[in-house]
Amino acid sequence: MGHNLLLSLRAVEALQLANVMKKIGQVLFRYRNLLGPVLFLIALALSQPDHPVVAPQFDVLFAVSGATIALLGQALRIVTIGYEYIVRGGKNKQVYANNLVEGGMFAHCRNPLYVGNLLMAIGLALIVHSYAFILIVIPAIFFTYACIVAAEEAYLLGKFGDAYASYMKRVNRWLPRLSGFSASTAGMRFNWKRVLIKEYNTTFTLIAAMLALHLWARYCADGEGSLPASSSVVGFAAVWIVLYLGVRALKKSGFVRE
Repeated sequence: MGHNLLLSLRAVEALQLANVMKKIGQVLFRYRNLLGPVLFLIALALSQPDHPVVAPQFDVLFAVSGATIALLGQALRIVTIGYEYIVRGGKNKQVYANNLVEGGMFAHCRNPLYVGNLLMAIGLALIVHSYAFILIVIPAIFFTYACIVAAEEAYLLGKFGDAYASYMKRVNRWLPRLSGFSASTAGMRFNWKRVLIKEYNTTFTLIAAMLALHLWARYCADGEGSLPASSSVVGFAAVWIVLYLGVRALKKSGFVRE
């Protein structure tokens, strides 16, 4: 009797927690595109980068590991969008979906785009090796996405019912299942034009952020003498901006269509 009562109380507590997270997620969903940059700026203001664990020899390891993880996150986004794009960007700043997407990467993970974003955040935190990034930004982003996903799942269950419930049982919420990807994409064609249109901004911004944070970390830890020549930095920035504006012009002109 006591054991059953305890289980019932835990079930009620879990339901209450889910409802709270759903309500928080509905609010955070409206501002999800601003939360990442704001959190990063707060972290930069609270602490400057230093040598990781007071060991300069780990600088390169942290930078390479961070870049690898961040690029892996971007690659996951590219693969996801290239095979099956999900229209879940919201409507009137509220959670919205016009259909249930289960193909491509969504057959292996229910939230591959969010997982990609989390990997990019972890990668940037390693590159800048600031304790504020690790202790503030990463937990805050995890909490944000957990709440947003709670709100989205409640909406999708309400709209698609048993179809989404069955999908939830088959596919993990966060950890992608690696096997069977060729079967999931059989008969599908990778839409590189859609990737170009939808992801050019994220890709350009990520790589620029990686380089900027790496230079900032080096400057904070070792001073101006550790930085490359200013002409090299300005030259790269100029080329990067020109490339970005070129791709943006292709999109805006309609020359490249999805």
